[in-house]
Amino acid sequence: AAEAGVLFQRIPELGKTATSHDNEVVFVSLGDGSTSEGEFWESLNTACTERLPIMYLVEDNGYAISVPVEAQTPGGDVARLVESFPELNVIRVDGTDIVASVDAMRAAAAYVRARSGPTLVRASVTRPYSHSMSDDERAYKSEAEREGEAARDPLRRCADLLRTMSLATEDELAALSAAVDLEIQDAVDRAVGAPKPDPSTATRYVYSPTVDPTSAEFDATAEDTSDKPDTMIAAINRTLKDEMGHDLRIVVFGQDVADVSRSELLVDLPGKGGVFKATLGLQRAFGDSRVFNSPLAEANIVGRAIGMAVRGLKPVVEIQFFDYIWPAMMQIRDELTMLRYRSNNAYSCPVVIRVPTGGYLRGGALYHSQSGESIFAHCPGLRIAFPSTAADAAGLLRTAIRCDDPVLFLEHKHLYRQAYNKDPYPGADYTLPFARSAVRREGSDVTVITWGALVQRTMHAAEQARQDGIEVRVVDLRTIAPYDWDGVRRSVEATNRVVIAHEDQLTCGFGAELAARIASELFEHLDAPIKRVGARDCPVPYSPVLEEAVLPQTSDILGAVREIARY
Repeated sequence: AAEAGVLFQRIPELGKTATSHDNEVVFVSLGDGSTSEGEFWESLNTACTERLPIMYLVEDNGYAISVPVEAQTPGGDVARLVESFPELNVIRVDGTDIVASVDAMRAAAAYVRARSGPTLVRASVTRPYSHSMSDDERAYKSEAEREGEAARDPLRRCADLLRTMSLATEDELAALSAAVDLEIQDAVDRAVGAPKPDPSTATRYVYSPTVDPTSAEFDATAEDTSDKPDTMIAAINRTLKDEMGHDLRIVVFGQDVADVSRSELLVDLPGKGGVFKATLGLQRAFGDSRVFNSPLAEANIVGRAIGMAVRGLKPVVEIQFFDYIWPAMMQIRDELTMLRYRSNNAYSCPVVIRVPTGGYLRGGALYHSQSGESIFAHCPGLRIAFPSTAADAAGLLRTAIRCDDPVLFLEHKHLYRQAYNKDPYPGADYTLPFARSAVRREGSDVTVITWGALVQRTMHAAEQARQDGIEVRVVDLRTIAPYDWDGVRRSVEATNRVVIAHEDQLTCGFGAELAARIASELFEHLDAPIKRVGARDCPVPYSPVLEEAVLPQTSDILGAVREIARY
């Protein structure tokens, strides 16, 4: 959020419409327990690197539920640990002392407003009761410790101060306390008396109520640009360039995505632009305020994108490989996809996360070849696109950027530069609706539902099956969340026999969801069991021979088609 405010100031065209101020402060409140989380350190790292206007207040009551501070913080003082961070102003204060607290926070705010960098205030406070209804602090705090904390109660200390300075009498303090009790009781009464929510609203605001990426609004016709067919990676790069020119709010960042971090070298160097060159030239075209590198920290990348999106920017971030996405899982599952729902549509978080995924690399091995779209399909609030052609990549990416929900945009690395999926660029306004599958090959005997790199392998299997007199209908799903159920239904009704092929592991792969729903809702149209083809329940090995044995091949799909056709 602080970074967004800075960008609004750096990009004058944005500053005219954005609500930001050159002296704003972003306030972060957390406890001593939360300073053990990795996201805290990743946040502090970027706050100091970018000298962002953030004020961290650590309310240190000495316990994370029952775990005392000395058991989780070296030396028992987080302020001591972070004092060496450049540009970070560290302040310690007795948080039960109202005067000292006001002075500390004023000093902290002044440092931040002067744009000297972030501030961290470590306030030593008390916890006046157990952590929660299920927690009983008497089980782990001695009586002497609890009595000592009660003596430092800030309400008691403040009342003593008011008496000592003759600022309030006992009667005035009693009246104030009674007034607060009445205010609380009134709030409780109104809450208890409030009508219960309508059960029909339980699923409201999981997704945007106003921008539907499956709607006809995104149904566009490709332009005849007379361009030569080009690769998927070229289509992605060109789409990003067009959209960044179309929408000034778009910022692109991630590890290695910039041409160069030291922008003065752009004159002499060609630039990197990502491991696969998907973002090559974007920094050169739009400047390093809109295209920049991040630390090697995936939670940092997604967390920063969330804050920017909340403030009105449109972040398009890259996770370098799907295999590296897991450190960001908490940010994705508990923050990114939840924000609209838990705020009752007060906030939206339209972030696009681009992720190169999949295997068939011959040597990509365990940490560069994973698939796992089924895991993210289990995150309500997240859209998932998975194109297999250059034109589809352009259309789906543009829809992802222009919709108002978070989107996981999966780009199969094997498909980036293949000749068979090249297309002419479909134009700067070409969008493709989500939940719109494509029939890549007509057939009347067996339907194969697939996506990603298995589309081409399925096409090869279908050609071989024709030699056996089997006509295979090939359906490219194109998006996983939401997926085209109507298209699936039409194909099942047309052929009455179904194979589902995906690169992800067979157990709990997304094919299991499709198979279960087909069996539940289209059982009367089936003339054979549903057959699934997927990877073995095994990591993708380094050896090409072993990789081929683990990942599904054309022969596996062909075998499944033949088996179902003769059932």
